Formats: sequence, structure tokens, C-alpha cells
Amino acid sequence: MTETMLAIQAMAREDVRVIETPIPTPTDGQALVKMELASICGSDLHIVDYGWLVDEYPLRPGYPGHEGIGTVVDANGTDLQTGDRVLVTPAIWDSLCFAEYQALGGNFLTVLPGASGQKPEHLLMAQQLGTVIFAAKRLPNLLNQTCVVMGQGSAGLFWNFVLKHLGAERVIAIEPIAHRLDVGSRFGSDHQINDTFSTATRRVVELTGAGADVVVEAVGTKETHAHALELVRPDGQVVWFGVPQSAETIPFNFDLFFRKRISAYSPLGAQDELELSSFRQALKWIEDGVIDMSEVVTHSFPLARADEAFATARQRQGGAVKIVITM
Repeated sequence: MTETMLAIQAMAREDVRVIETPIPTPTDGQALVKMELASICGSDLHIVDYGWLVDEYPLRPGYPGHEGIGTVVDANGTDLQTGDRVLVTPAIWDSLCFAEYQALGGNFLTVLPGASGQKPEHLLMAQQLGTVIFAAKRLPNLLNQTCVVMGQGSAGLFWNFVLKHLGAERVIAIEPIAHRLDVGSRFGSDHQINDTFSTATRRVVELTGAGADVVVEAVGTKETHAHALELVRPDGQVVWFGVPQSAETIPFNFDLFFRKRISAYSPLGAQDELELSSFRQALKWIEDGVIDMSEVVTHSFPLARADEAFATARQRQGGAVKIVITM
């Protein structure tokens, strides 16, 4: 008789349910992990609600969860040991953290500190913080530089912190939700603009003169992707960090891009980095207390209430920043 587990499954846009499905059987090079925690990323909403990378619904059980913590219950010949507690960071194309069990390659698993003084849900934040660290490695020298961060969800908060850590003189945060903007000030933002992105340009120009040296787009809408070009100075750098809402073509002002001589990149692939070094760095910062996640993890729901968890993440009300689901 096949053993089963519970998992979240997106049946249609904005429709997630908890279903019963077979426990996966690991193949060669895969470990079986009993999941403990998973958190909802903005990119999960873009997939579940807007259909990014989706050919058809329903989605695979557990998909697209890619931020998790669990315990190895079958090492299956990997370099791990049965009983290892691990940070689970699968590639987004095959991410099944929204389930009680997941089979995946050992190259996507990082063993957690054995006697950590940090809460598991805080260690879980190492996944997204690690992607920010990975993306920031491509930036130029930030000493005496002014940076703009568009969006103050968890990714934007982590960008504030990393940019200041790398020596940025000023970080300007733009966020229409007042609570998130307030939290962002404690993660390193020097100026807070509580306005829509389309009307924030004037304020950024007032603060900088000609625009920011570096602009990080950490939202993922076609409007914010395009608007980033208006906030950066000539010869400046744009980081398109936010995952797009859909596979639709994103229009932008190429004439402005051309005349300003803007450099831009989109950082994908932290999960493929040698020895997952950016995730390991993120874990070390959290474990050592360099960064405090107490204001980031704001809500926790059991797996049975997954629909409420997604609704809270979607609505962004009641002080919500990062939503954790417990298995």
C-alpha cells in the first residue's frame, strides 16, 4: 500500500487546497526530507495567482514552495546523514516545499547548525537572504553610493541590510505600505518614501540630484520593472531582482535606457552556486545574530490552513511581511 502525505496544491489561480498524495520515492542522488517549515515568497504568489511559468492548473502537489527546513529521513547515498536537519533550497523550476515530504538532490540541502540558538523560522529566512547575497555579489563598489530599493517586503528588507553592509552611504526605500516601510528603517534604509512607485521619482531626484547610483527592483510587476529606469542616474546600475508576475513581454523605455547608459542584470541561480555559499553566508549571519529576523517572520499557519496563509500573504495587511507554514 502506497504511503501518503498532505501537500498544498494550486487548483486554479488564487485557489490553493490541502490534498493527500503519495510520498515521493527518491531517485539516485536524491534524499528524502520530512519537511518542518516552509515560507511563502512573492514569487510563489506570482506563480499561483498570476500563472508565471504555468502551462496549466492544477500545479504539482507541493509546488512552488522553495523555502524550507526539514530533516533527512533517507540519505539514499548522498553526502548527508539520516537525521540531518537541513535548509531546503531547491531550484524554482522543481520546488515542492509545500508538502510533508520532498525528494531532492543533496546539492540543494545545507545542514543547519547543530545547537542553534535561533528559532527555526528565523533560520528559514536564510533562503531568501541568500538569494540577495548572491545577487549583490555582482554589484560594483558601493562605498559612498546612494541606492534605491523598490519594495519593502522581505526581499526589499534584506536588500536594505546587504547594501548597507557592503558600504552604501544612503539607502532610499520606496513602499506604499507604511508598516513595511517602518520595518525597513530598522534594516538600514536612511530615507523612506511612502508613496506609489510611479510618483516617487520626484522625491528620489530631490534626494539625489540625478537619480540613484544603484536601483534594486524587488517587487516584480511590469510597472516597477520599467519604472526602475527612471530612478537611476546616468551610468547607473539597475538590479531587476523581482520575479515577473507572468511570462508576458515587459515593455520599457529603451530610449531612456540607451541615453542614460544604464547597466542592468537579473540574478537567477543562487541554487546552482558552488557549495551554496550565499545560503551558507546567510545562515551564518542569522546564527551569529548579525541580522534579526523577529520583525520579518510575522505570521505562522499550520498546513491545514494553507488557504489562510496565502490570503494573508496576498493581502499584505495586519503587519504581514513573511508568512510561514508549519507541517
